[in-house]
Amino acid sequence: MKVYFSLEDFNKLDNAVVTTGTFDGVHIGHRKILEQLNRVAQNYNGESVLLTFNPHPRIVLQPDIDLKLINSQPEKIELLKSCGIDHLIIHPFTKEFSRTTSLNFVRNILVNTIGAKKLVIGYDHHFGRNREGSFEHLKEFGPVYGFDVEEISAEDVQNITVSSTKIRKALLEGDLKTANEFLGYSFPLGGQVIEGEKIGNTMGFPTANIVAEENYKILPADGVYAVEVHFPASPEKRFYGMCNIGMRPTFSGKFKTIETHIFNFNRNIYGEQIRLIFQDRLRGEEKFESLEKLKIQLQKDAVQARAFFGI
Repeated sequence: MKVYFSLEDFNKLDNAVVTTGTFDGVHIGHRKILEQLNRVAQNYNGESVLLTFNPHPRIVLQPDIDLKLINSQPEKIELLKSCGIDHLIIHPFTKEFSRTTSLNFVRNILVNTIGAKKLVIGYDHHFGRNREGSFEHLKEFGPVYGFDVEEISAEDVQNITVSSTKIRKALLEGDLKTANEFLGYSFPLGGQVIEGEKIGNTMGFPTANIVAEENYKILPADGVYAVEVHFPASPEKRFYGMCNIGMRPTFSGKFKTIETHIFNFNRNIYGEQIRLIFQDRLRGEEKFESLEKLKIQLQKDAVQARAFFGI
């Protein structure tokens, strides 16, 4: 997969099969679109192209909503690469770009810049200024500008339409099972290990504290989770652990922390990048009356997490 960080970097194709959208989460609904995109490209002897944007358009157009995203940009690129598309264009989204009319978007960008001969779009897709463009508009533009258009129906899981919004809601509510089911993979969170207050050491549960790699990355609800721990610099290294996200009410914490106790691990990893893969929610965050009661609960958490992983 070739990656371009601007439309200006892209060379027009002779037979492009194109889809466009934000694709936050690259969830099972998105994958249905991309599978069809690749299938059509193969059938038409063309090349598959995904046009997406950074930052997310809602962050630019609605800055007051404090939107958190499922994927960091590196995660999104990695996930899209696994989908087998030929070209990924991540174009800068600005207020000026948002004023592009649906006609200009189709004519100047999809057709004249990318070379679209066929469009594959998701259910209820809108584009252009004020989201004025729709599937009906594309069907009208197609004969004029020489492309065909195909719409993909909504992807359902147990009769619930999958969407990035519903996945974000599930994560914020601590419903990790639903979030992972809709994603089609387990929710990841990467970051750099920093020094903490080392309180865990005093209870026999040293932790790796991380700062998330992107400040717009969504965090699951406060609580304790069973996680896989990956080291991107050393892919062969994979461990298991339990991660606490929250304010640490037992210690009257002033800010949210992400702390992971890694099982069977004893190495200084300050400054390293790690990735947590969230597999199961063990419990919500609690305030304990004493360090001893917290320690007892941590021991129970460890037993539960180890049982989940079978270690």
